[in-house]
Amino acid sequence: MTHLEKARELRARTDVHFNCCQAVLVAFAEDIGLTEQQAFDLGANFGSGMRCGSVCGTLTGALMVLGMKGYDAEQSTAFLRRFREDHGDINCAALLKKSHDAGIPRKEHCDGLVFEVVEMLD
Repeated sequence: MTHLEKARELRARTDVHFNCCQAVLVAFAEDIGLTEQQAFDLGANFGSGMRCGSVCGTLTGALMVLGMKGYDAEQSTAFLRRFREDHGDINCAALLKKSHDAGIPRKEHCDGLVFEVVEMLD
């Protein structure tokens, strides 16, 4: 199963909610030396922009993956820059407001960002 297929599977589950950070981390858990449960637990408090509308959970998960894979600060900054250029912001609250104003349902918006970030990491 590819990382994207895993992320899609996680976001489709209805028995348990995988927040955006968790969906990114769990999709890469094996690659970064974590069990799926460890990745799930690690990302638990990073959904909804660290529970306060701050940095998007997809990005906090991606930065953890990049760190565990040995990417340096310059490479991580480039990753963030690309995301900001594509979306105009990196903060959950601003991203959600923009999608709400465009009439995009929250789940659809968040799923799209999860899948995009997983593809960027690949």
